[in-house]
Amino acid sequence: MRLAATKVPVSTVWTSPDAPRDIDAPATAAQPDVAGWAKSMDTETRLGLHGRTLTQLLFAEPVLVRSERDGWAEIAAPWQPSSQDELGYPGWIPSSHLGELPQSAADPVAIAVPSATLLAEPGGRPVAELSFGTVLASDERADGHTRVATPDGGSGWLQDAALRLASEPAAVEERLRLGEQFLGLEYLWGGTSAYGLDCSGLIHAVARVLGLRTPRDAHDQADTLPNIPIDDVSPGDLYFFGRAGKPVHHVGFVSAAGMLHASETGKRLENGPLTDDRRATLVTAARF
Repeated sequence: MRLAATKVPVSTVWTSPDAPRDIDAPATAAQPDVAGWAKSMDTETRLGLHGRTLTQLLFAEPVLVRSERDGWAEIAAPWQPSSQDELGYPGWIPSSHLGELPQSAADPVAIAVPSATLLAEPGGRPVAELSFGTVLASDERADGHTRVATPDGGSGWLQDAALRLASEPAAVEERLRLGEQFLGLEYLWGGTSAYGLDCSGLIHAVARVLGLRTPRDAHDQADTLPNIPIDDVSPGDLYFFGRAGKPVHHVGFVSAAGMLHASETGKRLENGPLTDDRRATLVTAARF
């Protein structure tokens, strides 16, 4: 087993090397086009991701590599806790998406806007477009920019306006503000990036920007985060939903309107009242 890092902006994690379909080629390419891939899929094609995709890794995210074969790496994602594996969320990604861990630096910063351009130097040429939720170690600030460590021993610069210090205290309202940036974004099974989110992916990504480590899946979030009485919730807390005898299957942020959440395949991220079905399956609440 070796420690590596994702060297592409977004790497989708698959159930096996055989899981991707022909239409998924942009997501598995050596330089993936996840935005283009997401735009290319209609609802039926997105439904076909169930049982194929698991989660997504963001730029410079640590990865434990268990094995490699035929251009694919079997990995665990330690930043994404999971009851499936004590080392982190398990799955498969293209080996071409892996690089060496960034050199050590201080003051982790997170991209707090939908996307931000990594620059070679302040005001210089673009290197990559990075997603919301990307966390990088920083070591210098100049001219409204922050220098960050990147995989394979490199570095780049990001505009300060796109960043949030992971150590900065967060107001409860900030959780909703961060999530509301994605209102109207189409649901993506296994999505944790600005190009598509699923229900628990939204919670996990927002928590990461706030410097919090939360499990990846809704049922693990419900089991791990501090539960509170449903009648005591406030905006920014979490609602969890499940059916009798089955694990929690859905999560969303409590909001003044009802709930901010990525609903299901074929729908878009929304902030609105709880439906009758949601109320009937509301089982618990929690707080970061």
